[in-house]
Amino acid sequence: MEKVRPAAPVAPWLGGKKALSAEIVKRIEAIDHTTYAEPFVGMGGVFFRRSWKPKLEVANDLNGEITNLFRIIQQHLPQLLEVMKYQIASRREFERLREAQPSTLTDLQRAARFLYLQRLSFGGQVRGVFGVSPDTAPRFQLSRLEPLLDAAHERLENVVFENLDWCELIRRYDKSGTLFYLDPPYWGGENDYGKGMFDRSQFAAMAHELQKLQGKFILSINDRPEIRELFDGFHFQEVKLKYSVSKQGSTEAAELLISNYEPRVSLL
Repeated sequence: MEKVRPAAPVAPWLGGKKALSAEIVKRIEAIDHTTYAEPFVGMGGVFFRRSWKPKLEVANDLNGEITNLFRIIQQHLPQLLEVMKYQIASRREFERLREAQPSTLTDLQRAARFLYLQRLSFGGQVRGVFGVSPDTAPRFQLSRLEPLLDAAHERLENVVFENLDWCELIRRYDKSGTLFYLDPPYWGGENDYGKGMFDRSQFAAMAHELQKLQGKFILSINDRPEIRELFDGFHFQEVKLKYSVSKQGSTEAAELLISNYEPRVSLL
């Protein structure tokens, strides 16, 4: 394991794990592993905040816009900054880019578009609205964004990017020294990240796949009776949190950390 400098996610993301990341990272760093893989990396709310790097790191997401953005940050950061150099926080520009078809853009333009929309959308939601507050500065400011991108660029060195279904990712990288962190859509929010990308039947398939795992896993999910029944036999840790995505204010939520091993205190 190599000590590395943690970074921050480059944009908000629905279910980004800001409130829960410290607890998850503590559990990750208590496990000896040579490969670390995230089947649902999103904006890297946990991936970037880790302090230790194993021999191999794999960041996967079925959303191709995410993997394209990370690849561009890793390999073409100066060019990405140049593309965004004169971009402004504008409702009209936000709506124009939201309607643009990514397939008509270059990879650099796609990455800049996706980052712009995620920085300015309310709550980091994929199909969100223009999220500007009457009393705070907009989240898209290149002077503040550039240091975040620099840190992400450094942290993404030698990371392998995949654009696979979660099940295929697990089967490709599972071995005794692999640790998987899974952050799937929550029960009841299966379509939050795009229609058809994940459905409720996949929770049962996931529980079955994880039963066969050679390596170790940590799964974060909302605490529901259906989840407890499907993942019965694994270790459960209950966590209480407050979320403030709703415009009406914060709401309390019960979460579960599920694993196939007995948690212990970090040795790192």
